[in-house]
Amino acid sequence: MKKLNVIIVYDKDESKILMCKREKEPYKGMFNLVGGKVEENENELHAAYRELEEETGITAKDINLVNVMNFEYKMSDIELELYAGKLNKDVEVVEEVNKLYWMDSKENFFDLEKFAGEGNIGHMLKQVELYKSKIFI
Repeated sequence: MKKLNVIIVYDKDESKILMCKREKEPYKGMFNLVGGKVEENENELHAAYRELEEETGITAKDINLVNVMNFEYKMSDIELELYAGKLNKDVEVVEEVNKLYWMDSKENFFDLEKFAGEGNIGHMLKQVELYKSKIFI
């Protein structure tokens, strides 16, 4: 099974969420969470930190990531791991491929015209909101 991760990054005030604008399909031109592939035999948490640093320049010193949930897409043979965290300081993000944006955390992340994933981003963010006290430690 192929493993992928997505990472929800809140700024230190929890008022903004880091998103990227996809440059290629699927969801070209739409906003998405940052993340990427878990390499074979790679520790999943290590993969989340590696992808986060590659795509944004944010390091493990800047944020504590927590695995919130996993999705298994049986027909696609994919497992998607969701991590979330809050920055412990202001950081300057560095773009790798996709342009990065800080979105207001009150945004409607269920907007299917704007956000990738058929509403999954909105669902993921609602779960993080429910368990903030356990995630943002």
